[in-house]
Parts: sequence; C-alpha cells; structure tokens
Amino acid sequence: MSNAFPEIYLVRHGQTEWSLSGKHTGRTDIPLTAAGEESARQLANRLQGHAFDAVWSSPSQRASNTCALAGYGSARLIKDDLAEWDYGSYEGVTTKEILAERPGWQLFRDGCPKGELAFDVGARADRIIANIRNANSRILIFSSSHFLRVLAARWLGLPPEGGSLFVLDTATISVLGYEHDLTEPVIRRWNQI
Repeated sequence: MSNAFPEIYLVRHGQTEWSLSGKHTGRTDIPLTAAGEESARQLANRLQGHAFDAVWSSPSQRASNTCALAGYGSARLIKDDLAEWDYGSYEGVTTKEILAERPGWQLFRDGCPKGELAFDVGARADRIIANIRNANSRILIFSSSHFLRVLAARWLGLPPEGGSLFVLDTATISVLGYEHDLTEPVIRRWNQI
C-alpha cells in the first residue's frame, strides 16, 4: 500500500568483520567485507524504480561505501548526525564480553562509559528528523544499526530507549512514512532483506 506522503528509506550498511563477529562498531572506521560489498551492490536492484530527492549518509566508510556501491554515491550528502552510537569504552567489544564484566547491562538503558547514552543518540536523531520534516520529500539514508533503531523510535515519538524494540540486519531496507496525514508518522516496512 502506498500513499502520497513522503517516504524515508533507511539502509543499514553491509557486513563488516565486526558486525559479523558482534563487536560494537561505533566510531572505528572499518571497511565492508567482500560479502558486505556484494550485498551493497544488490541494494541497487532492490532500490530500482524508487526516486529520491536527497541521499544522506553517515560519515563512516561502511555506510558511505554501501551508498556508493548501491549506486547513490554521486548524490550522497554526508551528515555527521547519522554517525553510529559512540560506544566509548565498549568499542570493539561484544555484548557477551560486556555482560561478563557488567551483568545485566543493556545498551539502550545504560549507554556506554566514555561514550553516548540513548539520550545523546536521540538528540542527534531528533535533528535528523527535523531536517526530514523540513524537507518534506523522499530521502534515502545510509547509516548503522543502533542509530537507525533510535531514529525509528524517535520518528514514532517513542523515547530513544525504544530503539531496543527494533532489530536491523546488515544491508536491509526499512521505510518510515505517514498514515493519514503528516501528523501520523509510522513504520511502513522494517528490516527487509
């Protein structure tokens, strides 16, 4: 079902060595794996037939290269607010390793020492949403999992911690939009492979 309101396409970057191993990858700028590059190329077919008024990307090479391999590199505008969660002391560490040292830890509730809290990521997501609503047009966004999850939560009016309710696989497409009018933001599609 489609409607006349603008849709915002969210694309999580392709696979990296750290996404494959479950390591938190915030500000460490690591490349896509060969499989990640291939899945990024396949996004071009999946996005074929969709016209976008703007293409925004996180500054990370994993998001920016996914954008380029999907065929949108020449239209890409880098937006620093689209950067992944700053994991601080937990950068490059798996959740299993964190839980061994800090039982009961939850990213969306507890944040990261020397990194960001959900509130911080939510503030960045709110600025992106304000830009989206001001543009009132179809936008394609390339970023990372936890940031996009917070963005979806804030789009719906949930607190940033609500991002814990959404899961995103690599090289997936999700779509934000509206239902009856521009005062009713919804998730139209989520985590499509």
